[in-house]
Parts: sequence; structure tokens; C-alpha cells
Amino acid sequence: MLIAWTTVEHAADADRLAAGAVRLGLAACAQVEGPVTSHYRWEGKQQKSAEYRLCFKFLPGQQTRLEAWLHEHHPYTTPEWIVVAADHVAEKYLSWAVANSTSQPF
Repeated sequence: MLIAWTTVEHAADADRLAAGAVRLGLAACAQVEGPVTSHYRWEGKQQKSAEYRLCFKFLPGQQTRLEAWLHEHHPYTTPEWIVVAADHVAEKYLSWAVANSTSQPF
């Protein structure tokens, strides 16, 4: 199982991306957290903003499609997209994720 994160400025965008990824079977689960405070540099200036963090849980076979879909629908021109592999996933949870990650055409 893989876990990925991104952030968006508005709760409505976070909900749209989370719901879309799950509806299309690209992610078994998507969680929205926030707002969180982000500190970063953008276009040469120090920035601080409130953002909503999304966490996607998905199978390795969905990584390419989920990333492409997310970049196509994300409101940022350079969205955060960090993916890590889970060291361990409970067997029942992994079985649930497999059963709920059938990709639909988009």
C-alpha cells in the first residue's frame, strides 16, 4: 500500500479531490485534514498560508493514474505530491483496500 499527500487552499477543493479519487477507484481512502499552517518559499518570497492536507491510501497499481488525475484536477500549478510505501498494513485493511480500489474510467 502507498500513502500520498498533497495540500490545497480551499476545503471545497480538498473535498472534490478526495471524493473524486475514491469515486474513480484510484484511492481506497482519502482523508482531509485542516486547516494546517504551511510555511514555504514561492516565487522568491517567504509564504505562510492556511491549507487543507489530503492523505490518499492506494495500491501500487494505481500510482500512475492517481498522480496523473490529481495533477490534472489540482488547483495549484506545482502541487505537493509525496508518496511513501507503508512498511506494514493490517491484513484485513489491505483486503478492504484491494476490494475498494477498482479503477473506473475517467
